[in-house]
Amino acid sequence: MSEARMTALRLENLTRRFQSGEETLEILSGAEFSLFSGEIVALVAPSGTGKSTLLHLAGLLEAPTEGTVYIDEKPVSGLSDAVRTAVRRDQIGFVYQFHHLLGEFTACENVMLPQLVAGVSAKVAKARAEDLLGRFGLSHRLNSLPGRLSGGEQQRTAIARALANRPKLLLADEPTGNLDIGTSDHVFDELLRVVREEGVAALIATHNKELAARMDRTVTLRDGKLVAF
Repeated sequence: MSEARMTALRLENLTRRFQSGEETLEILSGAEFSLFSGEIVALVAPSGTGKSTLLHLAGLLEAPTEGTVYIDEKPVSGLSDAVRTAVRRDQIGFVYQFHHLLGEFTACENVMLPQLVAGVSAKVAKARAEDLLGRFGLSHRLNSLPGRLSGGEQQRTAIARALANRPKLLLADEPTGNLDIGTSDHVFDELLRVVREEGVAALIATHNKELAARMDRTVTLRDGKLVAF
């Protein structure tokens, strides 16, 4: 790996256990993984194997039972809630299967909001939102409320929102899973294009092996560990 390609995400001995009555469920068991800047990796695994749990841990939405999450080679999983929130805001973009757009705000405003929260001026936030939405073919939808957008347009807006703060790391949990095949392919084309243009490191969970084959490599979860697919 060249020196220029820094590690954007590293999971070290990541373990996650849940208590269910008297039973302890171990979802992840010493998982190890590295994702490099500018690399796009597919996470392909059956439902119930811990994909969402892994992404939530990597995205600092949950804390591991054991192990450490490194973002930009800094250990972050053990930091305070306030600091982890700041890391999520400034360095991580998250795309869900369902868009979770705020219905009372336009597409442009939805992409502006995370920037405004991060302290960016309204002028700069609007320019960034318009640029991203334009890259996703939504220049004509800037002032549309989510309820007036198609499913594919809503998801493209959600992806633009996830990229708004120029994250080092993008985590996506089945980002096209609720779209029809044609729309899914189109949205995924644009996701890959913009992620590569921006040099973002991306870990994308998908059931679609054809989509996975278009990424740089594929990993899966087996017995609570990440292994090459």
